Amino acid sequence: MPLQKVQLRPGLNREGTDYSNEGGYFDGDKIRFRSGFPEKLGGWVRLSAYKFLGVARSMWNWATLAGANYLGIGTNLKYYIESGGQYYDITPVVATTSYNNVISTGFTTLVANITSNSNTISFTNALNFVPQSGVIKIDSEVIFYSTIVSNVASGCVRGYANTTAAAHTAGANIASGYFKFTDSTNQINNRDFVIFANVSSVGGIANTVINKEHQIFEYSSGAGYALASTSDNNVANVTFTTSQVSNAGGNTISVQFLVPSGSDVYTLGTGWGAGYWNRGTWGSGTTVGIGSQLRIWTNDNYGQDLVFAPRGGQIYYWTAATGTAYRGALLSNLANTASYSGAYVPKATNVVVASAIQRFVIAFGANSYLGGTPGTDFDPMLVRWSDQENPYQWVPDVTNQAGEFRLSNGSYIMDSQATRQEILVWTDSAIYSMQYLGPPYVWGFNILMDNISIMSPNCSITINNVTYWMGADKFYMYSGRVETLPCSLWQYVFDDINKDQAWQVAVGGNEGYNEIWWFYCSTNSTVIDKYIIYNYLDRVWYYGTLNRTSWLDSGIRTNPMGTFINGADDVGNPTGTVVYHELGNDDASTATTLPITAYVQSSDFDIGDGHNFGLVWRMLPDVNFTGSSVNQPSVVMTLKPRQNSGSAYGTADMPVTTSSDNYTLGPQYTIQQFTGQVYTRLRGRQMAFRISSDGLGVSWQLGTPRIDIKNDGRR
Repeated sequence: MPLQKVQLRPGLNREGTDYSNEGGYFDGDKIRFRSGFPEKLGGWVRLSAYKFLGVARSMWNWATLAGANYLGIGTNLKYYIESGGQYYDITPVVATTSYNNVISTGFTTLVANITSNSNTISFTNALNFVPQSGVIKIDSEVIFYSTIVSNVASGCVRGYANTTAAAHTAGANIASGYFKFTDSTNQINNRDFVIFANVSSVGGIANTVINKEHQIFEYSSGAGYALASTSDNNVANVTFTTSQVSNAGGNTISVQFLVPSGSDVYTLGTGWGAGYWNRGTWGSGTTVGIGSQLRIWTNDNYGQDLVFAPRGGQIYYWTAATGTAYRGALLSNLANTASYSGAYVPKATNVVVASAIQRFVIAFGANSYLGGTPGTDFDPMLVRWSDQENPYQWVPDVTNQAGEFRLSNGSYIMDSQATRQEILVWTDSAIYSMQYLGPPYVWGFNILMDNISIMSPNCSITINNVTYWMGADKFYMYSGRVETLPCSLWQYVFDDINKDQAWQVAVGGNEGYNEIWWFYCSTNSTVIDKYIIYNYLDRVWYYGTLNRTSWLDSGIRTNPMGTFINGADDVGNPTGTVVYHELGNDDASTATTLPITAYVQSSDFDIGDGHNFGLVWRMLPDVNFTGSSVNQPSVVMTLKPRQNSGSAYGTADMPVTTSSDNYTLGPQYTIQQFTGQVYTRLRGRQMAFRISSDGLGVSWQLGTPRIDIKNDGRR
């Protein structure tokens, strides 16, 4: 029998059974299809060794007139601008309050000896220690505890914050890692960040230790505990001594409140106004099911400046001319001039966009102008825009182009996407086209399609003038009309996705490979762990496992960028970093470079006709290792025969053989650059093959392997 080419259709297909997809590929991870052939994905390299706090949900890249290349990064805890590998915190200050007699510290002594593994610790007096979970320092060891009751800390984690667990004797000093203060205005939440200022030394604690940014670790009933010097990012730096006594009040401090922290996971809300975005409960909506607790930022550049907003929060503005040493500011505060009133700037928005061509700032979801008086009720279906070329003027008048328009189909605006000639606006049940008309109507709105869905605020993307997005149960595309995007992995993805965490879904492009990537949480995960890719040039799909919480392919940076969670700081805040993709062949997201495990597996194809078995006795591989960075790169090819579609791979009478090339694993064969053929002994009616690699520096592309088959009877 002549050699049989194994020529398969590109893309993965999970819409039928393994055998029904004969002639195609069925499974894979960390692979793509290029020009019809599967190959391993490119590697990724961290942008820098620095980290940022929180889980990033958005990135925005732009260049200033001076040539600075900035990357905006919005996390659930902060907003950063990356420049030169450094992450600069520009999280805006939203309020400032002065307090009296508020500073105190926790200091006490150890009641009895403890060993290096004791998980309960008795204090002489725990009055000013965080009653719930917190951190303390005994001698040079930092210890985390889960609770304090009756001067006893329990649930202790020893040797915390990279310190060393040790035995300590009775009478040893115990220092709190926190300042305790009273907040009579009740405008702080757990995990919020504040800045203490104008404090002189307290009980011997230098004012340089106090006058910094701190994180509220616990807050209830008007009393807050702020982590001592969050800006140090290291609780091991706590150095309070016996001279620094508790209840050392009598100081007046100025407390600056930063944009409140948000959640890193979706929690089903009971209304659009759930949460404390603007200091105090805001909103009174009753729309059920909106994930306002998940922190999602939108950002855009207005000229060389940055306009940004957390979903459900106020609009902020950062001026590039001030530099990264300065924080963003409330747009409403900047608008308070002799000519304009910040009271008319939207008090909250779901999405903010700066129309690049027409030069408007547009808020999707806002409070209404109400014919002369700024309203207080948030309308999640209202679109408002500033005057053209003026982000400070939001009062409609015959002399300007500011205005507003309420959409009718849906209950809230989910997302918007600026395209070449229009802005697309999604509600929870419809999609609109928003087009600039000029005075007097300024913007016109047309509904493109009703009764559709969109999975999350971050799941739409426009590439080559075509817009793609993930719906609640299908994929869509818009190129002048809305269409369903056929997907060969539809059942696999939508049966596997965690719908409770649907708002985490993020999308990004990889233009160099004609790809769109969607990242999502699998069924049993509350963090993103999987992706699905659509190759819009070849019109094929493939998938895999990867943790990327946001993605951006920018024309002013050489490689696409992704963000992921790579650890936690000393007090449990998630930390993240940015990686450049399609660089090298390995995972260089940390200081230790790791190999990327990649594989693709074919669907079953016949090797014997009818009742007959076939014997595969030889294989001629066809693998290209171009781009590998190691000597003698290799892959493993696995041949997987079976008797029929319902049986398991492999059979009892399939011998394990050793080929002349000394391959000792039977159906698994190591393939190198100049491996011409391998001798096999595989018997069955059908078979699949798999190619995989897990070595450093390996790059590969599969071509068209051939197999040699002999008829082998019926059993």
